[in-house]
Amino acid sequence: MAKADDAQNIVKPSAESLAEGARAAAKGGLPPVHKWNPPFCGDLDMRIARDGTWFYLGTPIGRKPLVKLFSSILKLEEGKYFLVTPVEKVGITVDDAPFVAVDFEAEGEGADRRITFVTNVDDTVTAGPDHPIRVIRDPESGEPAPYVHVRAGLEALIDRKSFYRLVEIGEEAEHEGETWFGLRSDGEFFPVIPAADLP
Repeated sequence: MAKADDAQNIVKPSAESLAEGARAAAKGGLPPVHKWNPPFCGDLDMRIARDGTWFYLGTPIGRKPLVKLFSSILKLEEGKYFLVTPVEKVGITVDDAPFVAVDFEAEGEGADRRITFVTNVDDTVTAGPDHPIRVIRDPESGEPAPYVHVRAGLEALIDRKSFYRLVEIGEEAEHEGETWFGLRSDGEFFPVIPAADLP
């Protein structure tokens, strides 16, 4: 299946106007989507897969700048995802988290450590009080699904290779009266798994 090359090929008018609105609002940084409350214009056949790939009408959006543009106007409201501009709001489907943390750098040791993630759309966030890490474990397999908060309720799924690297710098600490294995960044301890459950 061919990848779309530009906004003209992959968007219908409402999506095209979303892209234009995002371009206009993105000058000087991320658009202030938290201030926008336009009328709902319906759902758009756009989906973000678990691996971070964006699809329109079932076709991958091949241009990263366009994906970054759409990601900049993404908003989470009551568990649903929307693309918004000052005048339009459309619903989209997100399979898991809207972003994927594809790499990180760890600086310092112990209480001074800072873990800074990079997402698939080039956001950078340092895990800490404003950007917590959380881990959900599958109740049957025990498989962990780790996330880091990016902005305004939007999270990034930490990819497998990065999570394996994170485990190498993890430590044990007391959390809610129990000993947990977890990660420390920017003065915060983020529990991953009870120490008693470690293999």
